[in-house]
Amino acid sequence: FQILTGDSITTCLSPLVHDLICNLGFELTEICDINSIVTQNGEVRWKAITDRVSYAELGHSLDYRQSVQRLGPVCEAIHLHISSLSRAQFETQYSPWYQWTTSPELFLEIYDALESSQSAAISLSVMKLASCLERALGDVFLLIGNECPFLLRDLLASAELAHVFGHAVMDVLKVFIGSPCGLNLRNVLWHGFASPQDIPPKYCSALLLLTAGLGQLLKSYLHHTKVQLAHRPFVTLTNLEDVIVFPGVTDKVLSALETVMTKSSFLLKIMLPYWELAVSKFKSHRFADCTMLLLSQLEAGLRRVFATVNKCPDRLLTAESTILYTTFDEILAKHMSDGSINQLPCFLGEPAMDFLWDFLNYQEGPRIRDRLSHGEINIREFPKAAASQLLTFCLVLLLRFTEEDTLSELKQSNLSSQVLSCEKSLRMWPVLPLPEECCQEAGRSEGNSEACACNSLISKILCELCHYLPASACAINGLDGLPSEKWSQLLNELCNTRIPTLFCPKIVLEVLVVLRGISSQCQRVSDQVIASLQLRHRQWVEHTLRSRQRQNYVRMLSSVGLLCPVLSLILLLLALELVSVHAVHGKDAQERQQYLRFLKLILQYTENLVAYTSRQKNKWNEAVSLTRAVLLRIWTFSEKKQMLIHLTKNTNKVDTG
Repeated sequence: FQILTGDSITTCLSPLVHDLICNLGFELTEICDINSIVTQNGEVRWKAITDRVSYAELGHSLDYRQSVQRLGPVCEAIHLHISSLSRAQFETQYSPWYQWTTSPELFLEIYDALESSQSAAISLSVMKLASCLERALGDVFLLIGNECPFLLRDLLASAELAHVFGHAVMDVLKVFIGSPCGLNLRNVLWHGFASPQDIPPKYCSALLLLTAGLGQLLKSYLHHTKVQLAHRPFVTLTNLEDVIVFPGVTDKVLSALETVMTKSSFLLKIMLPYWELAVSKFKSHRFADCTMLLLSQLEAGLRRVFATVNKCPDRLLTAESTILYTTFDEILAKHMSDGSINQLPCFLGEPAMDFLWDFLNYQEGPRIRDRLSHGEINIREFPKAAASQLLTFCLVLLLRFTEEDTLSELKQSNLSSQVLSCEKSLRMWPVLPLPEECCQEAGRSEGNSEACACNSLISKILCELCHYLPASACAINGLDGLPSEKWSQLLNELCNTRIPTLFCPKIVLEVLVVLRGISSQCQRVSDQVIASLQLRHRQWVEHTLRSRQRQNYVRMLSSVGLLCPVLSLILLLLALELVSVHAVHGKDAQERQQYLRFLKLILQYTENLVAYTSRQKNKWNEAVSLTRAVLLRIWTFSEKKQMLIHLTKNTNKVDTG
């Protein structure tokens, strides 16, 4: 499958739209006096701006092209003015005039983005400014009107806003963000058409000043009418937990994304700065910013796939004002505009379509795109979980459109890496320094009945699992093979098995989430044990342990002698189940739930073990009792042949080829 167009494409704007945004506003070279546009005190002289708006000879319809052309020098003057101000000067002069919006602090960030001259950050600023402005204008509309229009273009065309700000001022806004006939900056960015290089910074500066000017006009209106502006409360995302199918984003996921986004054909090179900024925003916990960028780029990438699978390359670029833009609504629909079947859902597959519909479209769902783009969400409190889901889904799509040689570098799943990392950590336990006299005393306690029962169960479970090990693995006899160099080789071989994980059905993802959870908790236990052993040994040598602490140290040494092989056994179980994860389809609905309950039982055990082995609890005897109980459950489940390894076609040996 070859996605339409390659890296040679320089813009996703159609020729007319590209000319309108990138060229038309630069044709007039006159120099505007900034003092005719804004006073020394920062008050906007609106007449100098509205006089630049042109109208058709007949009637009052706007002449958008001529308006863009004539406003170009004004925007240039505003941009130079704002660029000449220090941050403190800008804040003093203009910050009071942004208080009428829902997010006044946003405008200082936009100033910072303009100062940075980073094109992707400036484009993001226009997206955020447009959504914030729309929300604020909606609040103003409700001073007079009853039901706020859903679409920005309808809001800007309303009599209510014209009554507050004046028709001429609203016409200026229409030129910038309110009509597909004008610059239409909001839509070309939010729908993923504009690359960072397509948006002249001077238009961002102009919108920054215009928003302050609106605040000044509104203050005058409120003073004369003696009314107060009330902000509608932000919307809280609903049913977000219902669309969470991926585990949380880790450093490894971010690293994989950074690697693959430079090589995947899903995105164009001209859009790469947006992806890089999205990852940067996630790392700095700016989750709304990350999500905004990813949503626009997800739409841009899917539009290219849509145009390819439906054989309609003309839908790839922005349409002219007389033709419908190809947006998510059409990309995800069942039918094309001509009534034919949309081939994209079939190509992507049901799991991917379910995610997109759950995340974006269903009225009962979070509808993140709608709510972010219309300014309904407090971006300061945007949930990390939502950004994580979208980031991981984007990684899945990028991987799907990546060459096999690149995929081979990333084939090791996150779970595989976790298992190998934990195994490496466990190998440290036996080599940590231990007091000889303390070890002798601990060795005597290891012979108690509970420890012996645990060791017996470990041996029985291992013997059962040996039937499903790779042919190259030597037989493991009881505890003698735990841990060892061969044990490490065995886990490496299993974890390097290629497993198809792209567009997994939900049940497979559910299993992977629990397996990752178990692995993470095992790692936490290992980290805690290593830290405790090191601390107690140092205190023992320095003779700073009290009598009770010495006894607890002995119990710890006795317990870790058992916990190490138990955790190693669990890691082996995780690796084997990961290799066979797609066999979960061989279970019916009831068996799948039983299997998930079994995994969650192990997860609960590891979570409890984290608590018991913490320095605050030090419940080492309880940890042994807990271990015996979980080993019994594992043995029972294994003996009944209810694990995934029992359902694989080749039940003698796992295929690691």
